[in-house]
Amino acid sequence: MIRVILSLSLSEFADFIVALQITFAFLLHFPCWESLGVVEVSIVMPCLNEAETLATCIRKAHHGAAGLNYEIIVADNGSTDGSQNIARSEGARVVDVPVRGYGAALRAGFEAAQGQYILMGDSDDSYDFSVILPFVEKLREGYQLVMGTRMKGKIKPGAMPFLHQYLGNPVLTFLGNLFFGCGLSDFHCGLRAFEREPMLALNLKTDGMEFASEMVIKATLANLKRTEIPITLYPDGRSRPPHLRTWRDGWRHLRFLLLYSPRWLFFYPGLILIAVGLVVSLALLPAPVKIGNVEFDVHTLLISSTLFVAGVQLAFLAVFARLYASRAGLLPRRDWLEDLIERFSLEVGLVTGLILTLTGLILFGIGAGIWVRNDFGELNYQETLRIVIPGTAFVLVGLQVFFYSFLISLLSIR
Repeated sequence: MIRVILSLSLSEFADFIVALQITFAFLLHFPCWESLGVVEVSIVMPCLNEAETLATCIRKAHHGAAGLNYEIIVADNGSTDGSQNIARSEGARVVDVPVRGYGAALRAGFEAAQGQYILMGDSDDSYDFSVILPFVEKLREGYQLVMGTRMKGKIKPGAMPFLHQYLGNPVLTFLGNLFFGCGLSDFHCGLRAFEREPMLALNLKTDGMEFASEMVIKATLANLKRTEIPITLYPDGRSRPPHLRTWRDGWRHLRFLLLYSPRWLFFYPGLILIAVGLVVSLALLPAPVKIGNVEFDVHTLLISSTLFVAGVQLAFLAVFARLYASRAGLLPRRDWLEDLIERFSLEVGLVTGLILTLTGLILFGIGAGIWVRNDFGELNYQETLRIVIPGTAFVLVGLQVFFYSFLISLLSIR
């Protein structure tokens, strides 16, 4: 073979290399997994005491994956009802997961999986594993996360509680799309498939039900190619209550969405408070404002100044949270807020803080001068508070800017 290659002319050798490239490309993209002995799809089912439904789910998965080179993994979270033996008797591989939680079980299953693609779904027979082939086809087309959508598919009577269907899932899906631009119709569908390596690279961390949100959020932030497939949700086959708790797990999902979006948790509310506080304060500085029979005076000025100071604090908290999340690997580095931080200069921050603080102290001095002119006696509070309240706001904001500038520089150190 080596002699034949050495005897080739330059043009023939080039043609030989091109032929090799085409052959390798064909082998890499053509789904001939059975003949190669490579696992293409790993079907992962988290399990905690699912003896009533587990065998049915595994049998449906065998039927749905017929013709593929696949494996079925049951990530068992400490079942005491014999679920492990049922899984093994049905041809599944059991992975024992000592850490409790939906996310912990799935992470362990993903790490144990050998397939290029992973399909996950609950083992309570609410999802039909016999119709998983469309998910695999989408992955073969190049999508890296394929979400099932119950909202564009069918929800059988009794399959989803009323609050979940018409309040919890729509609200959380709306917020997820608003905060992160996911573009999904069903943020929390438990039947989904993905390419293994890019998903593991996201370093998913949560152990509980919020794992479903973390996967979608991080996949979106990492620009993984996503799509949806309408599915049917069936009533689960359990005789016991589900593990999901409506209000507790709903709050955990909402909390996770907020914690992963410093802009919506801190920055945008801070901007609103700054705008409201500034507009109202500027309107009241010259004189009281009367609307109808209601007069707004220095008391309202005090409240508006407080809102302004609180807004500045929230804006700084957004900066700190974004820097920490970026450095800890929780969020990707590039973000418009981080771009703004990158342009930050410690010296500019310190000078700005000093100017604001000195402005406040000057206003304090003017107020003290009025008091001196009155021989330290009775004052016209409408007049003096219009000077002292803004002075207090300037001092507070100036001190924040001055010292927070040091903290921003500290967090910005690589």
